[in-house]
Amino acid sequence: MRKEIDLATLAKRGGKTPSYEVQFYPDGQSSQRKTIYLGGRRYTEKTANELKGIVETLVYYRDNSITVPDKKTLAWLESASQEIREKLGNVGLIVVPKTHTLGELWNTFLAQKTDAKATTMKHYGHVRDKFFDYFEETTVVADITGEQMAKWKTHLLGCMAKATTAGYIKETKTCFNWAVRSGWIEKSPLEGIGTGSFVNKSKDRIVTMEDYSRLLDACPCKDWRAILALVRIGGLRCPSEVVTLRWEDVNWERSCFYVRSPKTEHHDGKESRIVPIFPELKTELEPLFFDPKSEGREFVINRYRDPKQNLGTTFAKIVNRAGLSTIPRPFDNM
Repeated sequence: MRKEIDLATLAKRGGKTPSYEVQFYPDGQSSQRKTIYLGGRRYTEKTANELKGIVETLVYYRDNSITVPDKKTLAWLESASQEIREKLGNVGLIVVPKTHTLGELWNTFLAQKTDAKATTMKHYGHVRDKFFDYFEETTVVADITGEQMAKWKTHLLGCMAKATTAGYIKETKTCFNWAVRSGWIEKSPLEGIGTGSFVNKSKDRIVTMEDYSRLLDACPCKDWRAILALVRIGGLRCPSEVVTLRWEDVNWERSCFYVRSPKTEHHDGKESRIVPIFPELKTELEPLFFDPKSEGREFVINRYRDPKQNLGTTFAKIVNRAGLSTIPRPFDNM
């Protein structure tokens, strides 16, 4: 390209490790001059001269209202390092999409989930940790490919159950889909990668009524008998639905009770349900209701309300005392 005057100049600064400065006037000689600094050994004089030529071309195109640079200039820009592109973007010669790292993505994604429950955030935390066992937090989000994600899924399947892997892939997809909606990336690298099955039949176990009876006999207190009855007979989720059940929710006259469903309340019509008080349930709830210790108590279950308590540990002891084999995923299978 022939230009009557130099639209940019190159200055070399001395020293053992020379540095270079490409200077230009963004709006003619009357405007304040802008400078692109190239310091460090990785920037040679050849690179500096190439950059000067690119700056001249971009200034010329801008001054002549040419919106699409020639193929040679485009190719140079595409092959240039992210640092060089950002330097050109900082002086207004090109538009550089904002770059975000994987660490920024997960931190920002989790920070905006202000309405999520503590248990949900804890689960996302586990997914994030497992993600960064494989990927580097400093990696640019846009640089992650579908092939890399597929390899990560294979890696997970090699050290985790299929159902657990499916859950981790599902939550990671949610994170990257948020990045797409937020304009961080144009397309999710997990697009086209199947989540997998959430079913793990190896952990299925039918808890028969005979097993249930033996478990009741092995319970250490009325609270635990009620917990098992609410789960096995009433079909309540434990602990979320069991520990939130209040005595005011129990309608003895109509022989039913109202169950709040924290896990599904964000779905229309799934925030609650009515459960019949089956005879087997009534047998365990009545002793608690008429127990003098329950007078004035708001909740049905009071002994195990601390969210830090692991009900599964006590349940395993009950199973052992009942002389039964281990019950995997006990409350789900109950």
